[in-house]
Amino acid sequence: MKTKTIKQLLLATTMLITVASASAAHVLVVVSGADHLDLKNGGSHPTGFYLNELMEPVIQLQDAGHSITFATPDGRIPTLEKRSANTRNFGNDEAALNKASERLEKLKLLSPTESPVISLARVEQIGIERFDAVFVPGGHAPMQDLSVDPVLGRILTAFHMANKPTALVCHGPIALLSALPDASNYAKSVEAGIAKPRADWIYAGYRLTVISNKVEEAVKNMFQGDAMKFYPQNALTAAGALYSEADKPLDPYVVEDRELITGENPASASAVGKALLKRIEK
Repeated sequence: MKTKTIKQLLLATTMLITVASASAAHVLVVVSGADHLDLKNGGSHPTGFYLNELMEPVIQLQDAGHSITFATPDGRIPTLEKRSANTRNFGNDEAALNKASERLEKLKLLSPTESPVISLARVEQIGIERFDAVFVPGGHAPMQDLSVDPVLGRILTAFHMANKPTALVCHGPIALLSALPDASNYAKSVEAGIAKPRADWIYAGYRLTVISNKVEEAVKNMFQGDAMKFYPQNALTAAGALYSEADKPLDPYVVEDRELITGENPASASAVGKALLKRIEK
């Protein structure tokens, strides 16, 4: 009798584990591999990913039992934008800042020898269909590489065609331009001020948000007399996106349209993570 009971318990436990594994999602987190941003007049600005923009959604996903694969365009280890590691970006919550820093350390994402980061080409080899959602954090770095990466463009197009959740925050939504057939040429047209709406862009007509022109103008002094080649808001709206923003520039603000989930600023990262969780756990 006891043997039968033990077997029943083992079977029940196995079934629970199987169900849990079946319900767990596999999320692709695409981070910029850039450590600088080329500026309009030949200067360069050190950059990377924002700590809270990456780690708040990642912590939410991991704590909910979902698996994550980290990737950069060429598999290069990403760079943390050091000025982002402050309590202000975590709602003045020092415990939240410490948790994000500790989890980042545990992931070994920045380790020269143990980083789990793979290339986007490797993601294609693994099979895009294996992933249930994609998330792209910000920092200025995505302006440098993710906006024009053709492999990322193919990955985002596959998610679009499959109607799979695609979440991006702050400068992250600029990566959506990579889905254009000629993203590099389009970026040059934006820089030159001659960009036109693109009917061949899969996100034309989508409602979305991104870091606003107001905020970019407010912080432009960081470039020490130089300037960004273009602002994300202008580039996305020129291509055909329908842009909106929070009433106050630094308030959390999230827009959802079809498969897209976009957050306006660093303060929106947690809300983007929650919206993504809600989608993949339906």
